[in-house]
Parts: sequence; structure tokens; C-alpha cells
Amino acid sequence: MRVIVCGAGQVGTAIARQLAGEGIDVTVVDISPEQARLVDETYDVRGMQGHASHPEVLQRAGAQDADMLIAVTQSDEVNMVACQVAYSLFKVRRRIARVRHAGYLAPDWHGLYAADQLPIDVIISPEVEVAGGIARRLRTPGAFDTVPLADGRVQLLGVQCSSDACALIGRRLGELPQLWPDAGLMVMAVIRQGKAFVPDAKTVLELNDQVYLITQPSRVDGVIAFFGHQDRQASRIVIVGGGNVGFSLARQLTQAAPAVSIMMVERDRERAEFISGELKDAAVVLHGDALDRDVLREANAGAAQTIVAVTDDDETNIFASVLAKREGCSRAIALVNKSAYEPIMPVLGVDVVVNPNAITISTILRYVRPRAVSALYALREDFGEVIETQALPGSRLVRSSLDRLRLPKGMMIGAVVRGEQIFIPTGAFQVEPGDRVIATVTYDALRKAEDILEGA
Repeated sequence: MRVIVCGAGQVGTAIARQLAGEGIDVTVVDISPEQARLVDETYDVRGMQGHASHPEVLQRAGAQDADMLIAVTQSDEVNMVACQVAYSLFKVRRRIARVRHAGYLAPDWHGLYAADQLPIDVIISPEVEVAGGIARRLRTPGAFDTVPLADGRVQLLGVQCSSDACALIGRRLGELPQLWPDAGLMVMAVIRQGKAFVPDAKTVLELNDQVYLITQPSRVDGVIAFFGHQDRQASRIVIVGGGNVGFSLARQLTQAAPAVSIMMVERDRERAEFISGELKDAAVVLHGDALDRDVLREANAGAAQTIVAVTDDDETNIFASVLAKREGCSRAIALVNKSAYEPIMPVLGVDVVVNPNAITISTILRYVRPRAVSALYALREDFGEVIETQALPGSRLVRSSLDRLRLPKGMMIGAVVRGEQIFIPTGAFQVEPGDRVIATVTYDALRKAEDILEGA
């Protein structure tokens, strides 16, 4: 497989590094000579300087032989034109573009992306997806991450064992049936001191472990309480940053939960006035700097249950969260692009870190995986993914029970959806063709897992 990645920013570089690590032939195009040279010298990819939408540049990048083009430059227009050129001149089969401006995403203009117009197969809008992810976290207090799977019938939850109230601390996971019969959950991954691993029945959970688990939506509240969290949904929220993420989040919240009190802080006066006009009485928008304590106090951050800091500056998001917590705010959610900051977030008091690059990468990787994979969520860049896939006739997955299947180390099946039934499978469980299977797969086990999932 050959892939061209347009844009050597954080997302483009991460995608290129991931694909190259899987043995895929990757060429990265960036307008900056320094960025192109950096990816060429640092990773097992070809870095090339040039304007990503120019035909001669794409030709030099090998578009005539490419299977996929992923356009994630900083310009929506460059991304869209690159897809057009890749399709019209080079017949690249699959084209993915990151599009940020809300005007391009309005439902009225979806016909723009038809094959005879702007032929883009997949449009990724990070700001909208990030806002949706934050809204889900706000609806599930106590969880630092939450992702719906199987059309919402299964929930992937990230929960931290942050106190002795967690019933599993000091216990082997194999003891779960005795601690909570009919728990209806499966622990899929554990992150301990920054390192992730797939657990087994002998794994003993420790204080401050972060756990990813699978359960049903109806059981979420009980599961979170079992892990020692008694948080309630916030009724007073302060949003710092009125950019695309903050504005999209505010609109989602005002539509889904009109009783929630929303205060927004935006340092650009013109943008603040625009948002205030759009949201009207649904939110109060303050013009000011969230790093100014007087502004935070005017926003009544100390009385808020949650502050959500989503400016385009990591440091502002982090320190606004810290200041709000010191004022008395109960919970802080911060948008942080730099993964190097993640380990220190709990020390600073930031409860939830949202990485927009990880969300974008998860979406893109879904279209690189085998055809049976219908959903994908990257847990950590250096670890693996939770995937949702359909069991294909003739695949090894349906030939024997799970205990005889000999799944590779690093692969765990956490749930199976069969019609309206949801199973948390044991070793004797037999997957049937057509079942929707949710599994953790580490990158070390990826190739072996694909061999198991692929049909005849």
C-alpha cells in the first residue's frame, strides 16, 4: 500500500510515523523545507518539499501509484484541491481531507463533495469531533474518556482508580465475578505510570491506574460508582476559548442540555461579540483573558462544577484550568496538543486531557484498516487501538471458541454484539459470522490480528 500525506504538522507526522511502522510506503509533502527534511531524516518515510495541491508536486510524490491521499495541511482549501488533483489527474482511489471551517461543513453544501464536484471520500472536522468528545465526557462525569460503539449499544469508558474507594484496587481482575456478579464489563487496557498494557485475569489494579473498559450504556453509572466515583453532571460550566471547538461545544450543550448554565471567556472582542449574538440568551460570553483572575472571578469559575479550556494554546488551557481549580472549580478539562504534557496533568490538577490529534488520527486510521473494521479508537500512539469489526465468514475468528482460537498476545475481545444481544464473552464463547466484535489490539499484534479477522 502506498500513501501520500499532505502536511507535516503534528497530525500528518503522527499518521506518517504510524503507517510507516506498519510497513506502508509513505511520502509526506510539506511546503516547509525544514519540516519535509525533518520527517525524512527522523522517520522511515520519504519527506518532500512542495505545495501539496500542485499537480507536479503530487506527481513527484508518486500520486500515479498511490492508493490513498491524506490531506491534513493547515489550509482547508489546499486539502480540498489536493484531493481534486489526486482524483482528476492521478485516479488515487481513496482521498481524505481535514476541513475545519464551519462554512464548508454546513449540511446545505454536502453535495459539494460528490465525485463530479470535489471528490473527497472522507471529510474530517477535528473541531466538531473534539467538541462532541468533550460533550460526551461532560455527560459522563467520573470518566476521563468515553466513546460509543456498535451504534451506541456498547460504551468504551476510561476510568481512573484515583482513590481507595475503587473496589478493584489491590484485586486481581479475575476476582471481578466474585466482587460484582453480573458486572457486565471487561477491562480492555490499563495505563500505569504512562505505560499501557493489555491485562489478564492475574493483573492486580493499583492506585492511579487508568483503565479502559467495555460495558453497556445502561450500566455506566454503576460501573463508575464501582470504580469509586460519585461525580454528578455539571450544571454550571465555564468554557475558555471561543474558537471553533469552544463555539461548537457551547452550541451542542445549549441544544442538548438547555438547563445548564454556560459562561464563555474569549479574549478577542470581535469573536466574543459574534458568539454572543449567535448563542443569544443560551450563554453569557465575557471578553477577557482567562489567565486574569479577575476575569475568572467575573465568570464565577470558583462556583462552576467544570471548566473546559479549549483555546488554541496548550499553556493557556493548562494554566486557566489550574487557576480555576484554585478558585474552587470542581473539575477541569483541558485541550492539549503536546503529548509530552500529559504525564504532568494529574499533578497540576487537570482532571481530563483531550488530545485533538489523537481523535483525528483515530478517524484516519479507520480507513487504512481492513474493510471489516467499522470503527476505531486509538488509545495511545505507542500502544494500540480498540476496534469494532464484523466477523466475516471464513475468517479464523469464527472457526472455534475463543479459548481455542489462540488470540495473539496483545489482542483481547471485550464484547460481541449479535442482533440485539450483547455478550461479554468468556473463553468458551463462539463468535458467529455477522457478529460485531469489539477488541483491543496492540500495534505489536496488529498484523496477526488482521490475519484472524480477514475472511476467505
